[in-house]
Parts: sequence; C-alpha cells; structure tokens
Amino acid sequence: MAVKIEKKIKGYSVVTPEDKAKEAAKAAAASVSAVKAEELAVDNVIQMHERIERPEILIGSTYKIKSPLFEHALYVTINDIVLNAGTEHELRRPFEIFINSKNMDHFQWIVALTRIMSAVFRKGGDVTFLVDEMKAVFDPRGGYFKAGGVYMPSLVAEMGAIVEDHLKSIGMIHDPEISDAQRALIAEKRAAYEQRGAKKNSEVTSSATITVVGPRNEDVTVTGDGASFPPSATVCHKCSTKALVLMDGCATCLNCGYSKCG
Repeated sequence: MAVKIEKKIKGYSVVTPEDKAKEAAKAAAASVSAVKAEELAVDNVIQMHERIERPEILIGSTYKIKSPLFEHALYVTINDIVLNAGTEHELRRPFEIFINSKNMDHFQWIVALTRIMSAVFRKGGDVTFLVDEMKAVFDPRGGYFKAGGVYMPSLVAEMGAIVEDHLKSIGMIHDPEISDAQRALIAEKRAAYEQRGAKKNSEVTSSATITVVGPRNEDVTVTGDGASFPPSATVCHKCSTKALVLMDGCATCLNCGYSKCG
C-alpha cells in the first residue's frame, strides 16, 4: 500500500535485522526483570511461623459460652497478629487463645487445651483443621442445645464452633454460598409449614365440636441472622439445628432445606 508523505523528510535510518534482534533482547530482559521484581516482592511477604515474636499489642475478640453443664459462663479470647500491615499482602492470623471462668473444676485441661491451640496458631500454615477436630468431640454424658436451637455434642465442640466463627471473621474460612434455588426451596418449605398451621387454626375456630390432639399452629418467624423454629422440631443431622419438622409424612428441615424424602 502506497503511503503519501506530506511533510518534509529531515532524516532517515535503515532498520537492520541486528537492530530488530537488539530490541527483542531488550524487551525480553525487561520482562525477566519484571518477573524477578514480582518474585522478590512475594518472597518478602511475611507468613505466619513459630519464629515470629509476639508484639506488645494484639487485636483480640472475646466470646461468651453459657453452657448448662457449668454454673458459670466461660469467656474465650482469641488474639490475632497482623502481618504485612499497610500493604496489599496484609494478613490477620490467630496468635493465641485464652479461656477464663469462675469455674475451676476443669482448670488443668482448659489450660492444656489453650496452650496447645496457641502453639498450633503460632506454627502457621492451615490451622482450620482444629475446627473439625474440636467439633467432633462428644461428651459421654450427652450434649446440649445452645441459643438458637443448635445442638452441641460437648463443651469442646462449642469452643470449636467459636474458633470457626472467629476464623470466618478474619477471612481464613469462607462459608459456601447458598444458591438462589436452595434459598427459594427453604422459603417454600417454611411458607408451606406456616400455611398448614394456619389451616389447622381455622378448622379449630370454625367448629366447637372438633377436638384437636397435638400441637396447634407454631409460628416460624425469620429474623436477620436466622429463624426461630417450632418447639416440636427435632435436630437436623445435616445442619445440627433444631428445625426438623414432619411435613406430608416426611422429615423436613426448615433451616437448610434438607428432606429425608429427597
């Protein structure tokens, strides 16, 4: 294609194959330098390990456990260390844990547990395995229900649930997102249960000769962080919440949508 030159030519030069090779070499060198700089920046990122010294000040959160197994409440404090503060690689990691209570019956095993857990935190790496290990501990005397109707097989299991909530708050554990279809299914089951209860109430009020045996309508009210479920509900083995009710002859969970009939 012809190119029309409308300006006066002041000078020219011929690009030889050698010049092209030099330009390519410069571009390759610049690319290698950029990769090395990036690798160096990554190498300078501080990761959690046991040689990190404890700072004078740590960020902490305290959680309260009120268990029917103890007269006095337990207070669990988890302190975090902030690594690479002020950079794009800033990390918040658990550093130590303390458990305090007026109840001294189990003082020695509580101290041992907190020291071992703190050592695991300071070791670094993936410490989320502690959650599964602690939540799998069962009390031979039986578990209990904490506020919200969630079943706890032991006190250690509730401590594991607290560690899980804390690791979620600092971004080490992420909840699997519930799909829109699953949310719609749960809402549909709750609505069906409420409608069935309302129908029973209308049948009771419309005839004075009918005798109803069993519970009447039990309200299911959805709150911001969860829901309150009927007193007659049983524990769902999938989500460990006391939200399993009998609907159309099938055990159905009003919290996670699990159904025994599929």
